[in-house]
Amino acid sequence: MKLKTILLLLFLGLPFGSVAAGLPTITMGIGEATDPGEVSTALQILVVLTILSVAPAILLMTTGFTRIVIVLSFMRQAMGTQSAPSNQIVIGLAMFLTFFVMAPVFEQINDQALQPYLDKEISQEKALDLAVEPMRNFMFSQVGEKDLQLLVDISNSPQPENQEDISLLTLIPAFMLSELKRAFQMGFLLFIPFLMVDMIVASILMAMGMMMLPPIIISLPFKILLFVLVDGWSLVVGSLVRSFG
Repeated sequence: MKLKTILLLLFLGLPFGSVAAGLPTITMGIGEATDPGEVSTALQILVVLTILSVAPAILLMTTGFTRIVIVLSFMRQAMGTQSAPSNQIVIGLAMFLTFFVMAPVFEQINDQALQPYLDKEISQEKALDLAVEPMRNFMFSQVGEKDLQLLVDISNSPQPENQEDISLLTLIPAFMLSELKRAFQMGFLLFIPFLMVDMIVASILMAMGMMMLPPIIISLPFKILLFVLVDGWSLVVGSLVRSFG
């Protein structure tokens, strides 16, 4: 099955069977197929179960989730709060911020591809092309030229003349590399103010001769206070969302 078909079904949440052959019936057992359509339906169900296992990863790799969750994790490590906020809270916040950032893209997919297809105004092939195009535009707006060129060189494919010549198999990993690079850059900037607090506290303790006392014990309350006074959550979330503009 084409990659475009797989991505569309992941974005829109449609099962393969409902797109191609109506709602299939599932029966447990082994028997001889009397109709080629039965074999086709069984294969579609098998593909659905296989794709569902990797669907979350594919969906997250083509959105802004990677950048958001890495930056939030860096912020927690910079503060030194260990498990506060917990992983569940960080991932949940990252998920809803991703939905917020990707809302215009999902609305465009729904208006241009899903609803016309459900109304039987366009064909399945046309719906696939219309649904993939907004995601490609989003990834192209965020991907770096160097990362994209790196994947083109590695694949030994001809030099593309325009965006249409770049396949999803090249665009998606290049987009992931760009997201990782940008997330680490933002994470580094988050570490600087907290690192300064640690250095100041460590210098004071050393001057007082309290070298056996771990600086993190003293600096942690000051880092939390600094984060609260500057309204750190609003600054971090606002910077993350604006970085996709």
